Amino acid sequence: MTHITGTIIAAHGRHYLAEAGERKLQCVTRGKKSDVAVGDIVNLQLTSPNQAVIELITERKTLLYRSDQYKSKLLAANVSQLFIVVATEPGFADDLVSRALVAAEAADVTAHIVLNKIDVVESLAKTRQRLAFYAKLGYPVHEVSAKEAPEATCATLMPLLKGQSTILIGQSGMGKSSLINLLVPDADIATREISAALDTGKHTTTFTRLYRIDADTTIIDSPGFQEFGLHHLSEGMLERAFPEFSPYLGKCKFYNCHHISEPECAVLTAIKTGDIAPMRHALYAQLRHESMQTIGY
Repeated sequence: MTHITGTIIAAHGRHYLAEAGERKLQCVTRGKKSDVAVGDIVNLQLTSPNQAVIELITERKTLLYRSDQYKSKLLAANVSQLFIVVATEPGFADDLVSRALVAAEAADVTAHIVLNKIDVVESLAKTRQRLAFYAKLGYPVHEVSAKEAPEATCATLMPLLKGQSTILIGQSGMGKSSLINLLVPDADIATREISAALDTGKHTTTFTRLYRIDADTTIIDSPGFQEFGLHHLSEGMLERAFPEFSPYLGKCKFYNCHHISEPECAVLTAIKTGDIAPMRHALYAQLRHESMQTIGY
């Protein structure tokens, strides 16, 4: 039996596709395990020229996932940055953007916001105003128009992608596919090949896949989704995932302060002085509430 190392480049249910050098291998896990993520570097045991069993997942540098009360969904492993794609129209959900930023902070992944469709001028000023809020928190916002200004879009984004493993996420309708097709020549062909290898037939948009641009640059495209649960984050992880909270952590009257309604809480004081936005604190309170919901058996 031959053992080789590969990178998981697509996942659909319990079917995985790994890239090992020039070869693409259809993979399965042993038993019912399905804790493999796109971007995982795995040790494989070949069972035929184009099939293998995943023996071991090597240690991950990072892992991004979303979860609700009942299950978690792995988004990608070993990514170094997250691009949240939003557009002038259709409107994007602040809640999704905010949750994705919290997920990135908690996973120690750099987050960027990409504003697409800046050619839709009637909605531009309003959208810029909404995004200025995130820029003020320290998240870079990059303005592009994949359809109307493809060359300028590539010039803006390519230097940021170089040497990184980047996952693109966003709600459907934000133009994420147009961006991927622009940044990854032959993305359509690659997707068709992956789809055929995974035998997913027509459902080409429902799986996450990794595109290799060069030896040290990869882009991961995840399907559009409307919800981003962060059920897995503990209270300690949550408070640290809001960068604007950090100057105040450890300065509350009570060392185990939850920053909800405690007296002499430094975080609540910072909201009153305008140093923390009420919307962000409301999100923190909501996420904390969600993570405390346990399932009654």
